[in-house]
Amino acid sequence: MEALVSIVIQVISGVVGGGVVGSMFKNAAMSMLPKLLAGGVGGLGGAAALAGPIASMLGGDASGLGLASIVGNVGGGLVGGGALTGIAGAVMGAMKK
Repeated sequence: MEALVSIVIQVISGVVGGGVVGSMFKNAAMSMLPKLLAGGVGGLGGAAALAGPIASMLGGDASGLGLASIVGNVGGGLVGGGALTGIAGAVMGAMKK
């Protein structure tokens, strides 16, 4: 159950990060659905890569539902979702030209 909660946190954080990046770069040539999908997938990947280092910087571990774990999942999800949305927007914008 703890793993499912972590995945939900990562996806929601990624969607938020993707939405922020998508709204910052309106010329990304993407509608809302691709932005949200790219954000969700990027949130999973970013949190998988960054949750451990972020949680260890806070003195915790990336497993469970402790504060360090939640902050790591949210931070990694935001970064990963924003990054993948930005990359997808650049690629889709280049394909339209």
